[in-house]
Parts: sequence; structure tokens; C-alpha cells
Amino acid sequence: MKETIDVSIGGTLFTFDSEAYLQMKGYLDLTRRHFAGGEGGEEIISDIEARIAELLIEADPEQSRVITPADVDKIKEILGEPSFIAGEKEESRNSGSAYRYSPRRMFRDIDNRVLGGVCSGLAAYMSVDVVWVRIAMVVLALFGIGTGVLIYLLLWIVIPPAETRLEKMQMKGEPVTISSIAGSVRDEFVRVRGKFRK
Repeated sequence: MKETIDVSIGGTLFTFDSEAYLQMKGYLDLTRRHFAGGEGGEEIISDIEARIAELLIEADPEQSRVITPADVDKIKEILGEPSFIAGEKEESRNSGSAYRYSPRRMFRDIDNRVLGGVCSGLAAYMSVDVVWVRIAMVVLALFGIGTGVLIYLLLWIVIPPAETRLEKMQMKGEPVTISSIAGSVRDEFVRVRGKFRK
């Protein structure tokens, strides 16, 4: 009988067998050491932990079973492992496999909204320019005798907002790997720094 250990990852409690726990601990410790002290390091680590928790919940929504080494291996395959060699560009060692695990998800884009972010969310989901979606909604509102307004309001109620960085990446269909999370956090820091300089 294997020993089990309860661990909180991304604010959710999971039960690991001892071997899987050591694998996950090593993976997270290596990631923490790499990003610690760097710009946005804490946010990157927090987002990586949130993604790990999300993947574990997707694999077992009831959270009724013990996490095994095979589960940890699957998470490593999806997230990838950054190449921690000095001077090397940060990339996932298995960059190709991450793309098949990155389906688009429907969210409202509250960062680029005019009202509720429905049109910008639909545009991001369908990979089209938001102007076309907004024109379609206006045409439906004007010529559909209020149908467009009703559809917009229903979508506003039904579609959740993309609030976290991970949800924003999933909305656009971007692969959620360690290197893409780190890149997203760093890009955000550059944007914020640019706004303060202006």
C-alpha cells in the first residue's frame, strides 16, 4: 500500500501518491528556482500552479482518485519543461505536443469591451476582427426587430468573462505552457511599464 499526501496546488487540495508527490514537488521546485527573483516571477509561478490545478481537475472532476506518476507525466507533457540552460531562449522541450491540448474556450473579452465584451469575446474565439462581429450585432439589432439585442443580452448572461491570464489565453486558443505563461506575464509587465512612462 502506497503512502498518500494531501497537497494544495493553485488553492485546490489534491491527494498524491508518494512517488507522484516527489515528481510534482521536483517539477514545481525547479520552476520556482528558475523564475524566482525575475520580473513577474511570483505571478508566473502562481499561473503555472493554477494551470496544473485546472489540468488535474479536468482529468478527474470529482477529485475522487489519487494522483499517480502517470498523471504528473501527462501534466509535464502538456505544460512542457522550460530549458533552464543559461543563455538559451526559453522554450518548451516538447513544444509540438502542447498545441493539441489547447482548445479554444468561449469567454467574454472584458479587456476590449464596449459593453459586456460579448462581441470581442466572440471575435477572439472565431479569430476574426471584432469590427465584423460588432457590425453583425448592430445589423441584427436594427433589422432583426430586437433579436440582436436579445441575443447579446443572453450571451452576456451565459458566457463567463475571461478574468485570469489563463482564461484569456484559452479564449484566443493559445497553448498554455510554461513558456507561454512566462511570456504573457512579461508582455503584461512591458505594457504596464509603457503606460506609466507615457
